[in-house]
Amino acid sequence: MALTTQQSKQIKDYLVEKIRQKLATYNPETNSMPFHFRLLGKDRMALFSFIQSVNTMLGTSIFEQVGKMIAEPRASRAIGQYKEFEGYIGSEAVLKIDNIMRDLRSASRKPDKEKETKEVLAVANKGNLGKKLKKRVDLFVEMKDGTEYYFEVKTAKPNINEFTGIKKQMLDWIAMRGSEKPKANIKTIVAIPYNPYEPKPYERWTLQGLFDLRQEVLVGPEFWDLLGGKNTYEDLLKVFKQAGLELYGEIDKKMKNLNNGK
Repeated sequence: MALTTQQSKQIKDYLVEKIRQKLATYNPETNSMPFHFRLLGKDRMALFSFIQSVNTMLGTSIFEQVGKMIAEPRASRAIGQYKEFEGYIGSEAVLKIDNIMRDLRSASRKPDKEKETKEVLAVANKGNLGKKLKKRVDLFVEMKDGTEYYFEVKTAKPNINEFTGIKKQMLDWIAMRGSEKPKANIKTIVAIPYNPYEPKPYERWTLQGLFDLRQEVLVGPEFWDLLGGKNTYEDLLKVFKQAGLELYGEIDKKMKNLNNGK
């Protein structure tokens, strides 16, 4: 087992608490959908609406906090929703990042994470640094060997324009960290907690040309197993299932009460 009994319990308790909070305050959207209600039934629409809100919650906070819990035993620091990340993006770094992005988009260079990181770090504290910036990172993990991981967690299937923005943002993070610590061992990664195309492989080809697919994009087990060791992903699925079984009756009861007007 990759997850300890204590970690499994901590994650399960956290999931159960978050869903219970959602159930306690949940009211489906009040807009009338007469065709949907008649075709599918109010109860199914209420459940669908609840699932949608939980799906949003998973993508905006839960996966990040679960990642933090998994990484903690192996890390010096692990922070979900890291809001205190600070640094400068100086004039030389702005030029370098613009050049990298332009060359990637025009395919005049191939993505090479190591090379890009070195190039940005080399100019991170040169030129006019301007004012200090503060950015939010979905999940920050500093391993005991000093390697710093900055994760952008994505659950949906972003389009190419969104991914272009993410790529630039990750180069900005490298510049910010380099302005404070020029020799930082920094890795910026797009983390996709599960593969929406399963059992087919994730369609990484959509990211070709922008991302170094071996080092910059981790999907499903690659992400979770990096944080917690081999088989973490499989263990985590079991924990989610346990939490779901514990909540099954409560969710059922809430949906019935909603439909009965309680």
